[in-house]
Amino acid sequence: MPSHWEHLAEELVRELELDLPPVQISYLEAPPAGVAEHPGGSPSVCTFFAEGKTHAFYAGKKAHEECEVGAFVMGIPPEGELGQRLMSTIGMMQKEAYLEPGEEAKVPHNAKAPSYVAYGPLGKMSVPPTNVLLFARPKSAMFALEAAHFAAPLNGRPMCAIVPILNAGAPVAISTGCIGSRIYTEMGDDRMVVGIRGDHVEKFLAELRRIRQANAAVATEDSRRKKSASHPYGK
Repeated sequence: MPSHWEHLAEELVRELELDLPPVQISYLEAPPAGVAEHPGGSPSVCTFFAEGKTHAFYAGKKAHEECEVGAFVMGIPPEGELGQRLMSTIGMMQKEAYLEPGEEAKVPHNAKAPSYVAYGPLGKMSVPPTNVLLFARPKSAMFALEAAHFAAPLNGRPMCAIVPILNAGAPVAISTGCIGSRIYTEMGDDRMVVGIRGDHVEKFLAELRRIRQANAAVATEDSRRKKSASHPYGK
């Protein structure tokens, strides 16, 4: 029998017209039972997000340190060799005028990193989601923003910072992604990321159902007006 979270995943796919499954991220202090450990070697934390679309796995802190920016965002202290790599990367980005001086200090990040993080299609693990990420088209993000009553924070670089934004209290957040995340995850140019805090998914869906019905009514009226208009555009 499908789990409660699998049912919610199916509804998210239907209501947001998704063609990719919602990905759950679960912060844990112990490895989840029945879930395989990631073999490691991922070049970025957002790569874990993308892999979570197809299968469930978990990774410890060390596996996340391959990505110095993602490790910082996750809340891993930038000490030793990890800190040196982070400063080197920040220096390169500032040299190329990708980052303004001091911009790195404003990047959202967790105060403390979890011991383990599990990733996978929503509902395919026995642990509940801390957060849910959707690789969505702009139309889907439009519905999500409306369902959030236009109160969803907008995040850009780095894309993985959408997670600490949710952890800090935002029920829904939207990320346009960053150039690194688009390379590492192979996210299409027509995609962005919608994040939903795990404990807010059901409330979000209730609002989403309402806003989809409202959109259907407005779409019918706007289609009628366009059809009856004398303006030649679109004819």
